[in-house]
Amino acid sequence: MSDGRLPVRRRWLRWTIGAIVTLVVLAIGWVGIRGIGAVNDLQQVSAASSKLKQAIGQGDLDTAATLSARIAHHARSAHDLTSDPIWSGFGLLPWLGPNFSAVSDVAEIADDVASDALVPVLAAAEELDLASLGLSGGVVDLTPFAQIEPPLAEASATLTSAETRALDIDAGATIPPLADAVREMRSAVTQAATVVGALHGASALLPSMLGGEGPRNYVLAMQNNAELRSSGGIIGAIALLHAENGRITLVQQASTQDFPALDTPIPLSESTVALFEDRPGRYLQNLTSIPDFTEAGPAIATRWQNRFGQSVDGVIAVDAVMTEDLIAATGPLAFGPFTATEDTVVNLLLSEIYASVPDPSAQDEVFSQAAGALLSAALTEAAPKDLVAALAESADERRIRIWSAHEDEEAILSASTLGGALPEDGPQTHVGVLFNDTTGGKMDFYADAAITTSIGTCDGEPTTQVTVTWKNDAPADAGTALPPYVTANGFYGVPAGSTRTLITVYGPEGATPSHIDGDGEEISVQTALLGSRSAVQHEVLVAPGESSTITVEYQGTGAGERLTVVDHTPMVTAPDVSREQLRCAS
Repeated sequence: MSDGRLPVRRRWLRWTIGAIVTLVVLAIGWVGIRGIGAVNDLQQVSAASSKLKQAIGQGDLDTAATLSARIAHHARSAHDLTSDPIWSGFGLLPWLGPNFSAVSDVAEIADDVASDALVPVLAAAEELDLASLGLSGGVVDLTPFAQIEPPLAEASATLTSAETRALDIDAGATIPPLADAVREMRSAVTQAATVVGALHGASALLPSMLGGEGPRNYVLAMQNNAELRSSGGIIGAIALLHAENGRITLVQQASTQDFPALDTPIPLSESTVALFEDRPGRYLQNLTSIPDFTEAGPAIATRWQNRFGQSVDGVIAVDAVMTEDLIAATGPLAFGPFTATEDTVVNLLLSEIYASVPDPSAQDEVFSQAAGALLSAALTEAAPKDLVAALAESADERRIRIWSAHEDEEAILSASTLGGALPEDGPQTHVGVLFNDTTGGKMDFYADAAITTSIGTCDGEPTTQVTVTWKNDAPADAGTALPPYVTANGFYGVPAGSTRTLITVYGPEGATPSHIDGDGEEISVQTALLGSRSAVQHEVLVAPGESSTITVEYQGTGAGERLTVVDHTPMVTAPDVSREQLRCAS
């Protein structure tokens, strides 16, 4: 007979289920309330960070200090709200877990950046106006750099670590709004790491490189993007700069005609010879074909030293497109028969001059006048803040490369984007696309390119696919409408108006090509090893208005990584770089 009571085991089961449900409801409420607070804190961090960047750029340290305190408060709050055991437990759940983990990771990174990077940067800002880097009247005050180097080193290390951790967050595993927030944060941390890293590099390098410990000589190579080479363009003009006690002066200018072709080429690496034969070693103009500036820089220095005899402490290579950024800082610039503005200078230097000044020798003279006038204006007339911003913009677009003959300086430079070394894979995997003109004219003013990467698996193997479309956007009548100097007029076997271009694609470190095609058909290619990267090179001939596409699939070590970035030759018009869903080649 029943006494009307449930069996003990059943009662315990109900109590247990009830307790679990209650705990789950409480836990959901707990993380929900804390999550709302954390998201609000992170939104405050984002808003204040934008204002902080502007305040530091304007030298308003009082406002920067107030904003820094606000950022630190909200970052610490977000971290505290998302680091308790209950929140961490939700991070282990399937599907939902990555969202909780992402929020806590973002909060922790924001807290570390606020406490360990903002404070050192503001300390440096008190010693040196970060908007001017001590530049005044054409002279850089080198005194403060020794004081600001340690705090900037601390901030740079923190931001580099934060960038690595931010890149490890799989935004693709989170819900769309959170994924966007993660990517936005990742971009902000990467930008901050780049800027502060550059400032730290400047604080470590400028005192010696600007002649604070003795006079220095630098070769300045100016590249013409209308005739592309791996690092930007053919060397069109060259000069010698002298630096002493922070003052930079232009002491000598030369043209490529001062450097006749060598009967015996200067030594080159096996990879350079495999891609370009001995042409870079014989012709000064082609030295920027060398993909790695740690090889190209000393080669340019050797050519100058052998021609003029002066010792060279380093090489600085810049391209013509960066003049747009510089003239934005200096204002309109007059040289030869021209006056250039930021809106007209690129068109003038890379296109109009060939129609207005048909004689190549006279063109060289105008280019030299332009280079001298621009350097003088940049050092003496530009507002320091605007000049620093212009240089930063050009450096970010890889339009400035620097090599130093001094080993300690080169070690710092080669590890930065300014050094122009081939990238090393780490948190991010790199692929690259290089363009080298073989038309012999200046047709790349009309060049356009699109680069697409696709990541996934093909035939069971991790795969990275790189697709490059190269287009000749010259007018249909380019063969007759453009000057012969621009089209090369068939001198090198290319029909006037058409372009012939070497397209080099290199893959992730350790990966090897598994499929190569051109316009959907099998093609012949050159191959080379760039360090531990496999490079594939194919030459395309494209008539006005037409295009050609090359696709390379890489498999093996390093392939298939979601964090894959594209490095490419700086062009007049930046290539369209995008990511698409992988469609394996048949």
